[in-house]
This record gives sequence, C-alpha cells and structure tokens, in this order.
Amino acid sequence: MDILNTIKDELGVKLSQVEAAVKLIDEGNTIPFIARYRKEVTGSLDDEQLRKLDERLKYLRNLEEKKEQVIASIEEQGKLTDELKAQILAAETMVVVEDLYRPYRPKRRTRAIVAKEKGLEPLANIIMLGQEKRPMEEVAADFINEEKEVKNAKEALEGAKDIIAEFVSDNADFRSYIRKITFKEGKLISTAKDEKAQSVYENYYDYEEPLTKVAGHRTLAINRGENEKFITVKIEAPTEKIIGYLEKQMIHSDNENTNVYIREAIEDSYKRLIAPAIERDIRNEMTEKAEDSAIVVFGKNTEQLLMQPPIAGLTVLGWDPAFRTGCKLAVVDATGKVLDTAVIYPTAPHNKVAESKKVLKELIKKYNVNLISCGNGTASRESEAIIVDLIKEIDEKVSYVIVNEAGASVYSASKLATEEFPDFDVAQRSAVSIARRIQDPLAELVKIDPKSIGVGQYQHDMNQKKLDDALTGVVESCVNKVGVDLNTASPSLLEYISGISKVLAKNIVAYREANGSFKDRRELLKVSKLGPKAYEQCAGFMRILGGKNPLDSTGVHPESYEATEKLLKKLGFSDETVAKGGVIGLSLMIKDYKRLAEELGIGEITLRDIVKELEKPGRDPREDMPKPILRSDVLEMKDLKEGMVLKGTVRNVIDFGVFVDIGVHQDGLVHISQITDRYIKHPLDVVKIGDIVDVKVLSVDLAKKRIQLTMRDI
Repeated sequence: MDILNTIKDELGVKLSQVEAAVKLIDEGNTIPFIARYRKEVTGSLDDEQLRKLDERLKYLRNLEEKKEQVIASIEEQGKLTDELKAQILAAETMVVVEDLYRPYRPKRRTRAIVAKEKGLEPLANIIMLGQEKRPMEEVAADFINEEKEVKNAKEALEGAKDIIAEFVSDNADFRSYIRKITFKEGKLISTAKDEKAQSVYENYYDYEEPLTKVAGHRTLAINRGENEKFITVKIEAPTEKIIGYLEKQMIHSDNENTNVYIREAIEDSYKRLIAPAIERDIRNEMTEKAEDSAIVVFGKNTEQLLMQPPIAGLTVLGWDPAFRTGCKLAVVDATGKVLDTAVIYPTAPHNKVAESKKVLKELIKKYNVNLISCGNGTASRESEAIIVDLIKEIDEKVSYVIVNEAGASVYSASKLATEEFPDFDVAQRSAVSIARRIQDPLAELVKIDPKSIGVGQYQHDMNQKKLDDALTGVVESCVNKVGVDLNTASPSLLEYISGISKVLAKNIVAYREANGSFKDRRELLKVSKLGPKAYEQCAGFMRILGGKNPLDSTGVHPESYEATEKLLKKLGFSDETVAKGGVIGLSLMIKDYKRLAEELGIGEITLRDIVKELEKPGRDPREDMPKPILRSDVLEMKDLKEGMVLKGTVRNVIDFGVFVDIGVHQDGLVHISQITDRYIKHPLDVVKIGDIVDVKVLSVDLAKKRIQLTMRDI
C-alpha cells in the first residue's frame, strides 16, 4: 500500500503536503509546532488536519507491519501463494488481513482439527468434490478406525462435516460477503431482561432498528444497558440469503448424495462459527464508530470550554456550596493569588443566614470583591438565593456567576492540589478552583483530567486510551493556541506546551524559583535538560511580558526575529513600538507581500503571520469567544412559563441536542429538531459550548425537573 497517497486521498490534500508533514513528524516535531511555524513547508495544513494525518499514519504503518508478520508466518508454514500474498498486500484494513490469515493462524484444538487427526480430511474432500455416486454411509465406512476413535460411519461423516464447516468459516471472501450483507440488511434487536425493571433503558426494552440506521449515541446506550444487564441484544441477519449464497459457492453439482452433507455443514458453519463472529465484528465496528464520533464531540466541547474567555482584572470570591459541612469560600485576587478563606453555614441544617451574610460583607469590603463565582453542585440553588439577597443589601457593585464545577472535587483531592495548597483542606481547594476557573478557565482546567470536565456523553464506556489521546491533543492544541506567560505559568500548563514534558515543566518552574523571572526566551536553554530541539518546539509559545526583547511577548518565533527586525526597520519602526502595544494598521502598509517576503528571506505565509502578531502583540484568541453571563438576580424553575424567552449559555452539546443554562439550576434541553429551521446533521454544526443563545420555553415538568426549550421562531 502507498501510505502517503492513501492519506492524501483521505484528507483531500496534495501529496507534497503529506510528504512534508510526515517528514516533520518523523523528525520529532510536534503537531502544534508544525501547524504554527511550518505552514510554508506543509502548505498551511492546520492542527486538525495534522492530527488526522498523524493518526492515519500510525494506523497504516501498523497495518503494513501486520501484513509483513502475516506473510512471514504463512511463508514459514510453506503455504504462501502469489495470489494470497497479493491479497494480503492489497488489504486496506486490519479486519481484511485477519480474515485472510484466519485459515493459517495457529488454532486451539477445534472439532475440525480433531477430525483431521482422525484421518477424516479425505472424506471431507470427497463430499466437497460432489462426484461420489455410492451412498455416503458406505464411503464413510472405509474411514472407521477404532484406534483413532472413529467407531462408525455416522461419526466419520460428522467429523467430515466439521472439517467442511471450518473450511467454509475460514474463507475470507465468504466472511467479507456475510459481513457486508448482514450490515446492509440486518437489524439490531434489544429486549428487556426483566420487563418490570424500571431504568433509563426502557426505550430499548422492545426495540429494533436496521443496522445502517442506528445512531452512535443509541449504540453506546444499548451497550451500557447490556453491560448493566437490563437488556439482551442480538443482531438479526438475513440468514436465508446468507445460506443461499454459501450453498451457491460450495455446491457445484446436482449430486444430492453429497449435497445434503454440504448443506448441513454450511448451516452448522454459519450458526456455530460464522454468525457469532460476524455479530461480534459488526457490533465492535459500530461501537468503534460511535466512540470515534462521541470522542470528536467530546473534543470539540472540551475545546470550547477551555477556550472560554478569561474574566481578567477582577477579585473573585469562589463559593463551594454545601449543606451539612458548610459553604467554603476563597477570595482570589486578579492574579489568582489566594487572599483569604472562610467557611459559612447559611444552608440547612444550620441556616445561619445572618452570620453568613456578615462574613460575606466583611470579605467583600476588605478585598474589594467584584464577582462571586458559585459552583453548580449540591446546595447551589440555596446559595444563589442568599447571594442575590446579599447583593441587594450592599452598596458595592458585585455580580455573581454560576460556574460548572465538574472536576473541581477531582482536582481538590489530587496530588497536584496538595502540592499547590498543602495547608488547605479539600473543600478550600475546591473553592479556589471555582474562583480561578472564571478568571482563566484554561489555566485552571488543565489541572483536571479532561474526562472529568463533564462535557460529553458515555465517556466512561469507551476506549479510554483513545479518549485520553484525543483529549490530550485538544488540550495541547488550546494551550499552544493561546500561549503561556513563561514567568507565571504553572507546571500543569507548561507541560502541554509543544516540546515540553512533565519533567521539563517542573525544571522550568525550579529554574524560575532559583533565578527569578526569565528575561528573554534564550534563557530557556539554561534550564536543566532543555536542549536546542525542545527550545525550537516551545519557544514561540512561551511569552515574556516586559522582558529584554519586546518580540518575546509575541507569537513570533525566535528563528524569525532577524527578519522581523528588518521588517520593522524598513517600515520605520523599532522594537519599542511592539512593547507599546503594536503597530496598528501594519498590514495596510504592505502592498506586495510576495516581494517583501523574498527581500526578508522568509515565506509569504510566515510574513503574514508576523504582521498579524506585530499589529496585536500577544493577542489572546479567546477574546473572540462570548463572555459568561454575569447575574445579579435569580429565577426559579416555578417562575418559568411556556413561551417565555430567555438568554442562556450552552453548557453541553451532545448528538441529540444541547443543554442550556438559563439560570434556574436545571439546564434546559433544546432537542436537535428545535435548534434551527433547517436540517442539521449534528448540533455542533450550529452551536458550541459557551455560546450565549436566545431560547423559548416549550414546557416545564417540575416533578421530573425537565425543561424543554426551543431556539426556533424567536
């Protein structure tokens, strides 16, 4: 297989782009570095294309390796033909290679192997040849052998049928046809194990759907229902058509004397050997596709969550709500430094509302708190009511925001949190996390395992390694897109930077603590174990504010400093212009990018990227994202009326709709059919996490705590 051409066709790009990207990957360059600083070489392949390319490259290289192993194994057995070798080399998936290898794979002792050991293979061949005119019982009698435990003709014929059954089962072409026809015409059927059992899987207690129509989220729900023993699942295949096909392939004469045994062997082969394996294959494939689709959604959701704009310059009071153990508070200044912590007991069973408000008023006054960030967990509704009352009672201008606290408890109990706040208990750390995740979501959320952020569906049911790899890629992409302040970034943030490992991240922080702030990017080379290759990969993503070289505060890579300085000089500017906020309108001053790029000795794409950076040095791409809704009053679910139009924040996007926070503690569901008037394949085509949207209330079920919303006709 020509791997590079295959990838070129799959991605719809030029062969030269694929060749360049593969060369860069093989040289040890990271995806963020290639996407940002090697656009010239790859023809501007973006982060997403490069990750797909890298994934396919690994798969196809593994496939080629598998082919070599299979060919070597069959050759060793002395059974490799030119035709078989050509089939294996032409295979495009692991499944096809496995099918071709099946007859030659070392097997456990099957019924067919036992029959062959008893000397019954010639009898099987006689039956398959279909020419024998004598009654088969008479022919089989010649194979009776007490020593080999073939006691009579019936046993001999049974053994011969076992050999034929395995022959049919091992045929790669037969399997390929059966797999295709089963998927094309088969149905997925699920039934309840116990009719009376109430569960979230009741939709699947009497369910059937063509395999081609089963949506990914239904596949994952059915798998979970089956694993939790609420439902039984099977595939109903077009058995008659399959048996008919096999008979056509296996029966080449009208000799009923032999045909009857071939038919029996075919039926046995299909029911005992082929059907269970094909069902497994198809369900595995459906699960894999559903997982891949869910991982894409999870990744996009995580990206939107991480790329939410920071609310900078505010002193925030983080509020981790609770009942019995009290609400934990943490006041955090605009830089994320913890100024104070406290515990109040305004909720049941204590109900110390007056005392709690007194503590809150003192904290707000003492530290000039601008914003209260309250977690959305247990006792959140009660806490919000107290916050709203408090805001009405004080002169200071304070807003509040309800923050998704998913993962805060995971972080609080982690080794990382213990190292960061050794003197705090778990709940205090959680309050700090709730405050900081509104100030800089990216810097705070990278401390949490992405799976615990809670913006997907069925994340615990899928291939964990695949999910981890995909989400790590998303976090890495976000961190590098934004860049980090080299003098304030935590090890958790630094380790996602291109070329920086966990060890290097800790070494950077250790160097910073021992030597003070970094003055320029080249100083990174003094960090223990950080060599020229790591420096090349990471330098452009590390920002130094107020350092020796103003270009260190931008996304311009040090390898382009010389060209950048030439550009500034040519247009009559100095480095200091960059330090003072950039060269506004620089792009309009350049009439011929191509000629200027040649003059500077760089590519045109690189020149355009440099100009963009010089116009807005250190610009944060998160600025373009919608800001969170800051509130000062509260709505309750019982206040909602049909037809009411509200503003809300998209909290989660899944296959069948989106969940929107409208400020009543229960997110409302906008079903995919209610998102827009036009047909859409997936909600992500229209909305993303963090979007501020207008919604209309369709229905409210107080008992079930369900809110149905629409985004249509508003």
